[in-house]
Formats: sequence, C-alpha cells, structure tokens
Amino acid sequence: MDSASNVLLASSPSAAAVVGMGSGAVRRNPTLICTPIMADSVDKMAILMAEAKSVGADLVEIRLDSLKDFNPNSDIKTLILHSPLPTLFTYRPMWEGGQYNGDEKPRLDALRLAMELGADYIDVELKVAHEFNDLLRGNKPGKCKLIVSSHNYENTPSVEELGNLVARIQAAGADIVKIATTALDISDVARIFQITVHSQVRSVPIIGLVMGERGLISRILCAKFGGYLTFGTLESGVVSAPGQPTIKDLLDLYNFRQIGPDTKVFGIIGKPVGHSKSPLLFNEAFKSVGINGVYVHLLVDDIARFLQTYSSTDFAGFSCTIPHKEDAVKCCDEVHPVAKSIGAVNCIIRRQNDGKLFGYNTDYVGAISAIEEGLRASQNVSDTVGSPLSGKLFVVIGAGGAGKALAYGAKEKGARVVIANRTYERAKVLADIIGGAAITLADLENFHPEDGMILANTTSIGMQPKVDETPVSKNALRSYSLVFDAVYTPKITRLLREAEESGAKIVTGLEMFIGQAYEQFERFTELPAPKELFQKIMSKY
Repeated sequence: MDSASNVLLASSPSAAAVVGMGSGAVRRNPTLICTPIMADSVDKMAILMAEAKSVGADLVEIRLDSLKDFNPNSDIKTLILHSPLPTLFTYRPMWEGGQYNGDEKPRLDALRLAMELGADYIDVELKVAHEFNDLLRGNKPGKCKLIVSSHNYENTPSVEELGNLVARIQAAGADIVKIATTALDISDVARIFQITVHSQVRSVPIIGLVMGERGLISRILCAKFGGYLTFGTLESGVVSAPGQPTIKDLLDLYNFRQIGPDTKVFGIIGKPVGHSKSPLLFNEAFKSVGINGVYVHLLVDDIARFLQTYSSTDFAGFSCTIPHKEDAVKCCDEVHPVAKSIGAVNCIIRRQNDGKLFGYNTDYVGAISAIEEGLRASQNVSDTVGSPLSGKLFVVIGAGGAGKALAYGAKEKGARVVIANRTYERAKVLADIIGGAAITLADLENFHPEDGMILANTTSIGMQPKVDETPVSKNALRSYSLVFDAVYTPKITRLLREAEESGAKIVTGLEMFIGQAYEQFERFTELPAPKELFQKIMSKY
C-alpha cells in the first residue's frame, strides 16, 4: 500500500452529525444513479428503461454491445425516442470488458451517430478517444457530454498513477473522467476516494468506481466524496460490471440520496460479510432518529490495514464479525475491561476529538440475555429470580471471538462451562482462561455427563450457503434442554431444526443479533436504541 493511500479521507469539515430527516428529505448530494440497460433487443430495452424510471434512476446506460441484431440508424433513434430518462450510450468492446467483437470503425460510427441523434452522454474508451475525436472533426453537439473511460480489471494503481491517468483522460477531450479499477483489498478503494476528492477540488467531473465485492463502498460512498455518478442495477446479479448494487439497495437500504460530505460512515467488518443484515438494521434506525450516517458492508482481509487506511473521524464506528474479533483487540487504542477479559472485540468506536479507537464486546450480553430468556420461558420462571444459567452445564462449540464471549458470559452467570473445538489445543487455552473444561468437536458425539445441558454453537457451521452442515449429530442433541446457534442466516439452521425435533428449546442467532445491536447503536450514536423498531425490522426477515 502506498503511503498516499493512508488517507485523511476527510471530506469537508463535519457539520452536526444529527439532522432532521423526514421522508420528504432534501437530497444531500448531486451524484446521479445510472441504471445499466442490457438486453438482446430494442423492445426489451424499452421495457427496462421504463422500469429504471419507475424505481428512481436518474439516467440509463444503454449497452449497445448487448443487442443481438443491431441496426444503428433505426435502433438508436428508437431508443432515444422511447427513453423516459436521459441516455448514456456505451458500445463496449471485448478488449475493455464488453461484448462487441468487431471492427472499430462501425463501433465508433455508432457512438458518433448516437451523439448526433440526441444522446445525453457517450462513453468512449481512453484507448480510442483520439480516434473518436478525429471522427467528430470538432462537430460535437453541445448537449452531449463525452465520458472518456478507463477500466482496469487487474488492480488499483497508486495515487500518483491514478492522477496521471486522470490528466491523460482530460487531455483526450473528456467532459467527464471515468475510472473503474479492481479491488484486491478494501484499502485500494481509498485511493479512488482521494482521486475523486482531488478532481472535485479542481472542478473535474469524475466517475471513480472500484469493481468487485471489496469495492462495493466506492459505489455507495462516491456520493460522500463527490463522484459524478454511480451504477444501480434493476436485478441482483444482472450487472454490467462486478460488484454493482441494485438501485433498490442504493435507495432503500443505504439511503443514497441522504449521503453528503458530512455523513458519518459506519459498517460491518467481516469475511464473509455480504450475508449480514446489520446494514438493514442500522440504516433504518439511523433514518428513524435523524442520524446523518450510513452503514455499509466491509469485506476486509486485514483489519489493521483497514483501520489504518480509513483513519479519518468520518469513519466513525464499526461492528466486527468473523474472523476479525480477536485481531480487533490489538488494533484498538483502548479496550473495555470486559472485551479484554473475553479477548474479542465486536464493536469499535472512533473518538471524534482525537481519532482514537475504543473496543467493546456486545456479543456476550446479546447472546446470554437471549439464552436466559429462552430458559425462563421454557421453565416458566420470572426474571426477578437469579440467572437460570446458574449451575447449568454450558457447552460452547468454537473457541473464536464469539466462543470466548459466550464462555465468559455463561461463567459470569454461574454456569459450568465446557469448550468443544475442532482442535483440542484451542479449546484448552480458552477453558484454562475462564476456568472450564475442554473437549474436541468429535468428543461431543458421546458427551452426556448429565441431562438438561445447554449447547451454544458459535462457529459458522451451517451458515449460508452451506445450510446442510451441522456441528453435531442429531443423536447427540438428546441430552440438551436448550440449543442456541449464533448463525442467523438462515434463521433456523439444521442444528436448530434437529434440536427442536429432539425436544430441546431453541434460541436463534437472530435474537443474539438484535440484542448485541442495541448496545452498538447506543455506542455509535449516544442515543437510546429504538428496540421496537429493531424487532419490527428483523421480524420481517
């Protein structure tokens, strides 16, 4: 990582973080949402263009290279005539990631024709921009803006190289500069943010996007850093470049129109992370109480590098999930005593006055409270009595961050704790720390020293897409009175289904998820968590 990407990434000086936002809220950024239109016929394109308008797109990118039988004269005229939105015409060749595989002259002629017939934007690749300008002979219609684009499917160059690329694209006659690179690490996106901010300062309209799942934040936060447009697809998975979100997600999940230069960024750090429902929960909650913040998925390989790169106070707080909870402890300037005892952090707050990082653990409260409630309900005990976990044999599967949190929480409530892990050594280390016993996952099959035990799975076994997996056989579940699974995608895992069939009370990971999110919200915002709203959002799920 070049030193320049160790960025401030601070936008304009932050205004108050809390602002009133009703449903008729004013748009906070001028960044346009463009919907790619890819179909093999003009008729299908017309249907998709109408759909793009109905879901809130600002313009459509007509991908001429996706048409089967293309007659430039009649088809371009029809498309412009029938488009309910401004049009951007792209005729992408295979050598730049598109589908067109023919001579250059007819391709460039078609783009010139689109320009003459009234297109609002034309996208031409940097490699042929001079050739295209020669075709125009200075007769460029005033209405049409020329986007000159460069796509890099290998990596994201250094800030210096990106700066030189912007200059070359400008010199090629671009009205708007477009750079799309590929993220090998989420820290790569910071360089595109820097270039976007610098170009904005120099009044150069720029589209700066990073492809792939690690680059997703470039497509959302471009609204914060001054990007000219982003792409939102009509359907999930039907994309014109890797990593594009749907227009529905941009508008409804990320509240894209409400992101401005002073918007605070929060997110979930994990690997994998795309399954997480945290953005759904927090973005809706932020909107309901008027917090000027956006919460995003962050696919992170190296948490230390991520936190070092996005070091501005604008990156204000993070949830932390598998496999980064233990490494997060080392990355914080200060760690809450409970999180230190557990040895895992799942919530990081960046202090606004000096940028220092504070680590907390909200997992154990969320999980243990959900398990206690489950036990009380099954035993019909009031919550005024001590913890129903007291004296129980509590078996924890997994010795990672969540395993440590549950083992600590159960021990605090007076349970006798047993750690079961694939590798006995890891189980033993955790068992010694909390004063419990250790066994291997294989040992669990025949482990039933008593009836009425409690089982808590804290591993990712059984999580989507591997929903047929389970950490323990159905046969071994008969000795348990309650089984908890930290996995919440799917809500009812194979483990929980088989536990219920075996007569155990089950507690889903969704209940832990909601419980741990309350405290995170309060740490992020210094406001009480809207608990009823959280319950309502997740009940739909």
